Amino acid sequence: MARFEPKASPLTEPFWDATRDKKLLVQWCPDCDAGVYWPRVHCPRCLGGDLGWKEASGRGSVYSFSVMHVAGNPMMADRVPYVIGLVDLDEGVRIATNIVGCEPAAVRVAMAVAVTWETMSDGRNLPLFEPA
Repeated sequence: MARFEPKASPLTEPFWDATRDKKLLVQWCPDCDAGVYWPRVHCPRCLGGDLGWKEASGRGSVYSFSVMHVAGNPMMADRVPYVIGLVDLDEGVRIATNIVGCEPAAVRVAMAVAVTWETMSDGRNLPLFEPA
């Protein structure tokens, strides 16, 4: 394993299954018409329990970021420096991710980004973001 690979749970299986086709899903609450990320049983806004899944555009902007010069996880040691970021998707949800495809010093708050994918050992793909 070249990096930490998140495990799927029954709740997150639809998300991870979609990544096999390089589709980025977010949960969607029909009661308050809002996106939900990370996957949950109930909507954090209205507590609705009828959450479904919606394909996201994969576009957004950097909300915040940190450049890691020392790996926070030993599996990432060969990747330093790397960027951990919070990306606001156009659908209105914020996702924690890595920002790749540019020098860490080039990352800026409000920078437009788009999803890219890193294949994991089991065929799922990890959503990462790069400059758009």
